[in-house]
Amino acid sequence: MLLVRRMGPALRQGLALLKKIGRLRYYLSLRSARAAETTHLVTEAGPSSGTAIGPRARCILANLILGGAGLSACSAPPPESLSDNNPSRYTTAQNIVYASPQGFDLTMDIYTPTSNQGPYPVIVMFHGGGWLINNKSIMHQAAKYLATNSQYVVCNVNYRLLADSNNTVTLNQIIEDAFGAVLWVQENIHQYEGDGGRVAVTGDSAGAHLAAMVVNAGHQLHRDGFAGDPLGFNPSYLPTATTLKSLIQKGGIKVQAAVLSYGAYDLYAGARGGFEKISNPFWLMSGSLPRGIFGPDYNVTDHAARYRAVSPRYNLPSAAQRRLPPQLLTAGSEDTLVTPASVKAYQTLLDEAGHVTQYWEHEGRPHAYLDSGSNALLGISFAADAPPALDVMIEFFDSVFYHTD
Repeated sequence: MLLVRRMGPALRQGLALLKKIGRLRYYLSLRSARAAETTHLVTEAGPSSGTAIGPRARCILANLILGGAGLSACSAPPPESLSDNNPSRYTTAQNIVYASPQGFDLTMDIYTPTSNQGPYPVIVMFHGGGWLINNKSIMHQAAKYLATNSQYVVCNVNYRLLADSNNTVTLNQIIEDAFGAVLWVQENIHQYEGDGGRVAVTGDSAGAHLAAMVVNAGHQLHRDGFAGDPLGFNPSYLPTATTLKSLIQKGGIKVQAAVLSYGAYDLYAGARGGFEKISNPFWLMSGSLPRGIFGPDYNVTDHAARYRAVSPRYNLPSAAQRRLPPQLLTAGSEDTLVTPASVKAYQTLLDEAGHVTQYWEHEGRPHAYLDSGSNALLGISFAADAPPALDVMIEFFDSVFYHTD
């Protein structure tokens, strides 16, 4: 008992959660590389609306899962340099509500350049976190860097997590939130000097999955969502005076470019590999018990079509059927969670289908190099690791939106 008192309130809170789930000894024994690679997702991010514990408690809890890495892994980020974040170069509109599915407010932060050269192309950004943890704050440094160093309106987006609403959100609903965010931007971003006809999507890890689904499946819409036949998506937001039927007739949701950073492109394989099981530490980090990503009535063995329907690799049209926008795929050379080989394999599928792609590899970096703050467990920090990747992202977007012959 004396030891617990000395641990402090954040650590005691993490231990209490572990005991509540009843897996303390199991998780304290986890030392695997996979656990280490996913721990970044609980540091410096701030709590999501569905997370029971705060960011410091979650980070300390993650250290416990890894057998103890010291409190240095949970430290606050150092002050930012003006080259990374210069507030004089942009204005910020925070927590703008773009949709409220089932009364759940979804928000985004919007950064607008102050160069008076608008209307600007728009970047819609989705954060990572295994669809279970984090919120847009894990990308706030990346968003500010883009706003400081480029001529784009940047929309940093929150979406529902699986652990939200008492752990009842489904994966298809998360995709519907991403669809709704893009539709809201296309209709309303002119209020923030953005051009709704020039929109790109980006994201890292789980966020790259959502961006890829916008690109690949933005036309796979259905009034009844995943209760329909065929399976489809009903966006969380529809533009004013627009029906889903009219949106379908226009060809669905279309964007003009995408940058996908160390993305998850095959949820069918992920589920078969144990994503929905207690061996996946994301569930513990979210404060939730593991379950099926489509609810208790569905599983990957008997309902494989559902899992493929939310996987970008199984929703690739040929260029003759539907030409996708130019895409840049990136990976860290040392990433063992989303390996460069897996990203290149997805790029090959895109290339074989006739689409335009580029690939860039961040030498010497593991997973999560775009995250805000720092992570001693992975040996990464935003200041040291994110800017080179963001400069490549800006160069790619400029080639699409500011290209001159």
